[in-house]
Amino acid sequence: MQKLDHPHPHSYLGSGRLRELADYIKTEEVRIAIFDDELSPSQIRNISKALECRILDRTNLILEIFAQRAKTAYSKTQVELAQYQYLLPRLTGMWTHLERQRGGGGITMRGPGETQIETDRRIVLSKITLLKAQLKKIDRQMAAQRGNRGSMVRISLVGYTNVGKSTLMNVLAKSDVFSENKLFATLDTTVRKVVIENVPFLLSDTVGFIRKLPTQLVESFKSTLDEVRESDILMHVVDVSHPTFEEQIKTVQQTIFEIGAGEKPVFMVFNKIDAIKEDPEDNTLEALQKSWMAKTHTPSIFISATQKTNIDKLRNDLYKMVAELHAGRYPFNNFLW
Repeated sequence: MQKLDHPHPHSYLGSGRLRELADYIKTEEVRIAIFDDELSPSQIRNISKALECRILDRTNLILEIFAQRAKTAYSKTQVELAQYQYLLPRLTGMWTHLERQRGGGGITMRGPGETQIETDRRIVLSKITLLKAQLKKIDRQMAAQRGNRGSMVRISLVGYTNVGKSTLMNVLAKSDVFSENKLFATLDTTVRKVVIENVPFLLSDTVGFIRKLPTQLVESFKSTLDEVRESDILMHVVDVSHPTFEEQIKTVQQTIFEIGAGEKPVFMVFNKIDAIKEDPEDNTLEALQKSWMAKTHTPSIFISATQKTNIDKLRNDLYKMVAELHAGRYPFNNFLW
């Protein structure tokens, strides 16, 4: 880490800190250096030259994780589009070994590197066009699927990555959606029908958010985010045991606002209360509940999806919210013949 008023435009870090880092990388035989920020194409080239190892910035790292997690053709197409959009402005410099100027007859000539870069740029642009066309077709199919669900009440699980959304969905919907304790285990939107006391609604599990979500992913995951935009209620799941859960809440709230779902009713679900380390002199959970009940007027509940703590109360709260919306859409269902 280095304290600077703003990142160095040439190398992100200052020259002295960059030399220290280069010495450390050489001594420890480090193969990859990861920067927790988005680097410009020129910064990546300059840093790579100075450190002589592979450089990953925050966006590239997240895209690589997404690529590993993508299982279906839809999520693979979304991730591939984001990767090509990230790669396009970074093509320059990939062919530096061909770019040496050479002179002849008093004329300065360029090597074949520029031609190779232009060729690559055309290939990447055509690939982006093809992937966008495929995603538009999928988007239409997804929109038709959402339209076919009629006027059923829809609830979307939103939250930071790895807070337990898929686990909670399995508990509420009695389903077997893939869930694992790792970042971005869910990339595809999964929708399940849930019935509580004869009142049905649709529950959607969506991709997790993260601080400084790359713009390429926001664009390519449009259909997934449309599910959030078209929901009636957002269940904002929070890992209350995480040391920075309040920052994660702000990140998710900001992302929800940016994708155009800021006006949706929100139900806060504070998950993983079983993982909170209790202070014997102070009831940490009770203190959290009081602080959050006092801070916000948003409906909230503290649960543990894995231990099924407070799940019955959660079902009851959901029933009340859904029944109110359901009664407005299906008034004849409430008529006593």
